[in-house]
Amino acid sequence: MMLPDNPVISDICATVITAAIDRGVFRIWELTAKYDVLDSRLYRKLVHISIGLVFMLCWPLFSSGYRGAFLACLVPGLSAIRVLLIGLGICKGESTVKSLSRFGDYRGLLKGSFYYVSAISFACLVFWRTSPIGIAAICNLCAGDGMADIVGRRIGKDKLPYNKNKSYAGSIAMATAGFVASVGYMHYLSAFGFMQENWGLVFRLLVVSLVSSVVESLPISTQLDDNLTVPLASFSTGFLLF
Repeated sequence: MMLPDNPVISDICATVITAAIDRGVFRIWELTAKYDVLDSRLYRKLVHISIGLVFMLCWPLFSSGYRGAFLACLVPGLSAIRVLLIGLGICKGESTVKSLSRFGDYRGLLKGSFYYVSAISFACLVFWRTSPIGIAAICNLCAGDGMADIVGRRIGKDKLPYNKNKSYAGSIAMATAGFVASVGYMHYLSAFGFMQENWGLVFRLLVVSLVSSVVESLPISTQLDDNLTVPLASFSTGFLLF
């Protein structure tokens, strides 16, 4: 995609393009929720998986400096503000509530959904494209946690001994999906020269995914919300490994 030669205008165009793509993807899921095309839990998890991963696909459009990181993080950052306003009852957003809230209560957006977009914004702004920490956090939050719920609800009959709300199948699915997505985005961003891929990095991404899946399976993740505990686990483990 050819963007203007002026770096400032180029970053602004990249922001507009990314916001349009992000809104387009979310609008598709809003329509899905509105017309009850899929089971409510399933399309909510599909939103959970797709939004962050599609957002990362747009990162190469931006410049490598702080300006690029800041403008890119505005896309999920503004979504976080919108979710916060809806969750506080200041703004209306019935389709958003139906797409994102577990129980159809707008106040539920103040936890899971707000944590979700805030974590993606933080990972983008602080770690940007050259650090595997941000990639691992977003991939484990989106692909990992999303697949854990989808797989766990369908074939997760064998529950974990320390948490009857979680299953072996869900935890395995989370570790696998988070790791595969992390490696995929490592390869994707390395193709643009943003990082150097190697087997040592692959191993460390695996460790981050395994730790994140264990944390997600703990009872505390149910109490606090795994959209908070999973990225915190990824960030903390990433700081120790990278």
